Amino acid sequence: MKLRSMLLAASVAALGAQGALAEGKVKVGMITTLSGGGAGLGIDVRDGFMLATKMAGNADLELVVEDDQRKPDIAVQLADKMIQSEKVDVLTGIIWSNLAMAVVPAATAQGKFYLSPNAGPSALAGKGCNKLYFNIAWQNDNLHEAAGAYANDAGYRNSFILAPNYPAGKDALTGYKRMYEGELAGEVYTELGQTDYAAEIAQIRASGADSVFFFLPGGMGISFLKQYANSGVELPVVGPAFSFDQGILQAVGEAALGIKNTSQWSKDIDNEANQTFVEEFQAEYGRLPSLYASQGYDTANLLLSAMEKADVSDQEAFQKALEAAEFDSVRGKFKFGANHHPVQDYYVREVVKEGDVFTNKIVATSLTDHADAYVSECKM
Repeated sequence: MKLRSMLLAASVAALGAQGALAEGKVKVGMITTLSGGGAGLGIDVRDGFMLATKMAGNADLELVVEDDQRKPDIAVQLADKMIQSEKVDVLTGIIWSNLAMAVVPAATAQGKFYLSPNAGPSALAGKGCNKLYFNIAWQNDNLHEAAGAYANDAGYRNSFILAPNYPAGKDALTGYKRMYEGELAGEVYTELGQTDYAAEIAQIRASGADSVFFFLPGGMGISFLKQYANSGVELPVVGPAFSFDQGILQAVGEAALGIKNTSQWSKDIDNEANQTFVEEFQAEYGRLPSLYASQGYDTANLLLSAMEKADVSDQEAFQKALEAAEFDSVRGKFKFGANHHPVQDYYVREVVKEGDVFTNKIVATSLTDHADAYVSECKM
């Protein structure tokens, strides 16, 4: 189902679906997950992006949104349609790394900018980097690297680690192991979309581990945490924000309390841009923003900042305007590395309960001004 921003589409309605936008205008195609498993993630990216455009009041941007249904073939079809029929200038929105790998290389090969609000596979950060591809969230390994660094500080020496068997899952365990200095009691790849973790929890119980690290985004994390809490296994758990994000925590409930997780964003980061974002998001949508919403919001504001400096038809100038990243990020300081991935701080958060709402608070900084491990392989 196609959604159009009512605030933005009116300015270009007369141009027709086949026609290019007038000079100075930018047409954005957002392909994201709006149905089925993981829909909450795509909805939050979309809502964060649309909030930023509404607040900016920039009538030179048109947004077209489509649901990829979390299927690579659907995502490819939508990208082809947006590029060839909709004549978009910029693509964005993909949540899942396997979908990003199916869409991004083809989109950039056709001369389209791609701004990633989430997926950051290692293949696109290193040798597969591209001058038209920018990641505004992180490279996939980063939050897991921060978790590995935290595990060292916490004194963990024998972690059991698990993640789904797809590109982001492999990047996750690679990232944790890159920073973690202890031994591994076990390393398991689960099925993508798996909901029953009885076998994995039994392995954890028998492993002799002193801690558990897992990356299971969306519904996978909800299932694992509930089953783990009911299993009687009492080993400390650490993970990235994806399994402890705002939307997920309400479904997990008490089982998540006290768990440490790593993120480049939190609602309690103390800067004006973040405070405004949290307040405006709650006012607009009636819920606290998630990590994904913050990434959608920053993606839109990066794009809007580039539009103020250059015309998208001048590809080189627009690329430089994006590289400058002259916008007020909800994260505070923000810059791109040479491979167009963020160099930023990563925090340790603890799950707490504020009134009736489960949420996170920052308790430490894990990594400062941290770049990804693949930037040296990027030759743009």
